[in-house]
Amino acid sequence: MHVIPSRIHTYIGLVVGVVLVAAPWIFGFSDESAPTWTAVVIGLFLLANELTTTSPASPAKVVPMRFHIIVEIITGFILAISPWAFGFADLDANAWVPHLVVGILVAGYAFLTDPSDDPTAAKRTSTGRRPGSAA
Repeated sequence: MHVIPSRIHTYIGLVVGVVLVAAPWIFGFSDESAPTWTAVVIGLFLLANELTTTSPASPAKVVPMRFHIIVEIITGFILAISPWAFGFADLDANAWVPHLVVGILVAGYAFLTDPSDDPTAAKRTSTGRRPGSAA
C-alpha cells in the first residue's frame, strides 16, 4: 500500500531531517552527548539523502527512489533502536522517546511511499502504457 507520492515523501523527509537536527534543543537533551549526536547525524543524513534522490522534488537526481526508500526504512529502524544500541535508554524520556517515535515514523512513511514517479522507472509511451504492455 504505497499512498505517499515521492514528491511529498521528499518534503516530509526534509522537515524530519531539520527537526532531528534541532531535536536536542527542542526536547532539552543537548547536554547529553549520545542522543544529541545520534539525532544530529541522522538528521543530516536524512537531509542529504532526500536531496539526492530521483524524486521530482529533489535537486540532485542521483539515488534511485526505490533504493532511497530501502535506506530510509533501515535508517528509521536504526534511529528507533538507537537509545538501546548507543546506551542512552536509561536517560530521561525526553532524550530517548523522540528517537524511538521518529524512527518508527521514518520507517513508516518510507514504507508507505510510492516510488512510481521515479524518473528512472520504466518509461510510458504517449498512450500512457508501458512499452510492450498489452492494449
